[in-house]
Amino acid sequence: MGKIMKNLLFGILGSAAIALPAFAALEVGDTAPIFEAQASLDGTAFDFSLRDALDEGPVVVYFYPSAYTAGCNIQAREFAANMDEFTAAGVSVIGVSLDSIERLNDFSADPEYCAGALAVASDATGAIAESYDLEVHEGSDGFKDTRGVDIDHGFAERTTFIVTSDGKIAETIGSVSPMENVHKSLEAVKRLQ
Repeated sequence: MGKIMKNLLFGILGSAAIALPAFAALEVGDTAPIFEAQASLDGTAFDFSLRDALDEGPVVVYFYPSAYTAGCNIQAREFAANMDEFTAAGVSVIGVSLDSIERLNDFSADPEYCAGALAVASDATGAIAESYDLEVHEGSDGFKDTRGVDIDHGFAERTTFIVTSDGKIAETIGSVSPMENVHKSLEAVKRLQ
């Protein structure tokens, strides 16, 4: 099997393997757990603080399984393409996964996905995802991303939280496609205006 076919197969299998079922995520009205994490924007690592971000306005906190997997690539590309609309609504966006900051430095700068427009944070232990009542699954040996690189971490379920400036969850979005997740997030932040 050729390299292109193998990568395509891994991408298809990867998106199926990490299309995790919805869990008992935090709900509307719950207080969003405040967290700090190393994050990356356009290939540069920085310290992200949800508390500081909320001081500037509402925040979309979206959890995704892994950088460079089929569904997550689509979701990152769609968030990046719509970042002007989120910004115009007075909202910031942070993606969170169990990827290392090194993987996220690549992903955040990749012109095909985050395109230097979308910040992504590293939750290497899964503690942040678990604080939002998301299920975290262990990775498996031999699992590769769409570039053919080994994925050596676990996966959080794809769920997005719209967090208002007072730290409350206005909406929880899960169990939808990566593309629909972004569109529903944009609709939700526009309702905050």
